[in-house]
Amino acid sequence: HTTNFTHFELLDDVLHAVPGTGMWECVDLYPVSTTNTYGLDMLSYEPDAKYVLKQSGDEDRHDWYAIGSYDPVKDKWYPDDPEMDLGIGFRYDHGKFYTSKTFYDPSKRRRVLWGYVGETDLPQSDIKKGWANMLNVPRTVVLDLKTQTNLIQWPVKETETLRSETYDEFKEVKLTPGSLVPLDIGSAAELDISASFEVDEASLDATVEADVFNFTTSEGSAMRGVLGPFGVVVLADATLSEQTPIYFYIAKNTDGTSRTYFCADESRSSKLLDVGKIVYGSTVPVLHGENYNMRLLVDHSIIESFAQGGRTVITSRVYPTKAIYDAAKVFLFNNGTGITVKASLKIWKMGGAKLNQFRL
Repeated sequence: HTTNFTHFELLDDVLHAVPGTGMWECVDLYPVSTTNTYGLDMLSYEPDAKYVLKQSGDEDRHDWYAIGSYDPVKDKWYPDDPEMDLGIGFRYDHGKFYTSKTFYDPSKRRRVLWGYVGETDLPQSDIKKGWANMLNVPRTVVLDLKTQTNLIQWPVKETETLRSETYDEFKEVKLTPGSLVPLDIGSAAELDISASFEVDEASLDATVEADVFNFTTSEGSAMRGVLGPFGVVVLADATLSEQTPIYFYIAKNTDGTSRTYFCADESRSSKLLDVGKIVYGSTVPVLHGENYNMRLLVDHSIIESFAQGGRTVITSRVYPTKAIYDAAKVFLFNNGTGITVKASLKIWKMGGAKLNQFRL
């Protein structure tokens, strides 16, 4: 405990603990508004504010968060839902992402998240290229006001200054079962993609059988279920010998309800044999009346994927050898066997950051 950040008192107890979750590092605690989309400082007071507690798990190398309440007198944090407690519930990012921290930006009243994106190639490859690891594009963090159970992460507004002045637009591209549609936009190595998918409700309602789906043991985007996968293929070469699909998969329950998964398939992302090629994924809430939507930031060898406005996020670190520079292409696909999808997209080419000197 401290009142001045120069003298500290060691307390007898911990802020919070969850047995069986290993060692925590890079712990973060901050408030989020339950009624507004602006960020809150720790000194802010809103009577209905929730408090996010976050930890980086040293054993699983994931960043976990939970939403709850904080008692500043007792210095204790309590989860709203013990079954979604820290280390067993929500993650910031379901891809390559670790040791993140937030800070409060008082100028724009926002809380900004930065994380560490590590390599999955061999150390000698990093030595050869002369660098290793990076930070993600900074994201704003707020409570999802519609669900009230999870956070929303979204690239900071400044990211849009990297967009070209013009964009390519595709409206209601029909994706029948088994479709693969190339999008003619030229080089696709640096992109900001906003994509929305409208699912044929009749096909969705007509599917009654249960569909058991596990993205970690599936064939990734190559599998064919009744209701997916469907989405966007990025960092692909013309022959698709290298490709990284980002997609939705709808799994129907026996009671008629469904669960939506959002996934990134690295299994065919590179011809190299000594790099990580994981299928990442998680469920994502899709509320009544919402289309399936994603935003993708593509930058040569990294893809940051945001589903449903940022409810679920996946960072992919890939190493293409053929799908590079002008050879990089983008496709739409629908591998579902019993579903038709209409896709609408806006795609911006992205440029380098223009650094402005900070005036003292």
